[in-house]
Amino acid sequence: MSQEREADACFADARLAELYDPLDADRSDLEPYAQIIDSLGARKILDVGCGTGTFACQLAARGLQVTGVDPAGASLAVAGAKPQAPLVQWVHGTVADVPTGDYDVAVMTANVAMVFTDDLQWQQTLERIAQLLKPGGRLIFEARRPEARAWLNWTPELTRETTLIDRLGPVSTWIEVLDYADELLSFRETFRFEQEGSELVSHSTLRYRTRQELTRTVEAAGFSVQTVQEAPDRPGRQFVFIARRDTSD
Repeated sequence: MSQEREADACFADARLAELYDPLDADRSDLEPYAQIIDSLGARKILDVGCGTGTFACQLAARGLQVTGVDPAGASLAVAGAKPQAPLVQWVHGTVADVPTGDYDVAVMTANVAMVFTDDLQWQQTLERIAQLLKPGGRLIFEARRPEARAWLNWTPELTRETTLIDRLGPVSTWIEVLDYADELLSFRETFRFEQEGSELVSHSTLRYRTRQELTRTVEAAGFSVQTVQEAPDRPGRQFVFIARRDTSD
């Protein structure tokens, strides 16, 4: 099973991974996921693409059994330094490396579901998640709506922000779209350390699948799509899928 994908520099580079949380301090976008998990009465959670572990640690602090998996070692190093980190089982790799199953819920927050740009890689990932879930378990993930074309506003002028970071001083960031073709959006994010006058750049590619395509691939992996909601913080721009693992096998 081939699910390997090289992590983007913003997650894999140690210096940039340490910037991820202070540059995105407001994680209220995670609360709807926690509410869905609570409504399902789920106790055992798999956080796919857990990054710096913010959501995994939040869930573990609520008394849930959580496994966080991510291919970026630098992000997991940040996660492992958090106070709740000992409550989480961390897996460095992909879902193929998660050794045990019987999870109640698997989640992919933020852009995780969109980093699987290859069709086979995406399908194999979904199939492996189905194997790791107990019968009737849920898969919850979000994806940006391609028809919203939000990337048209991803320009250096509109995305530039400067944040004061402890021990580093002001750090400026901005995004520039490089190309959009065949559902693939390529862009780069620049991180400028103002005090020292240095810059680091991270290149990323996201796959903008349609709602119909996402439904087809999820169902082909052994799930039934229960609902597709609007992301509460980004209505009209983002889907939230909730799918149930079929119990026939």
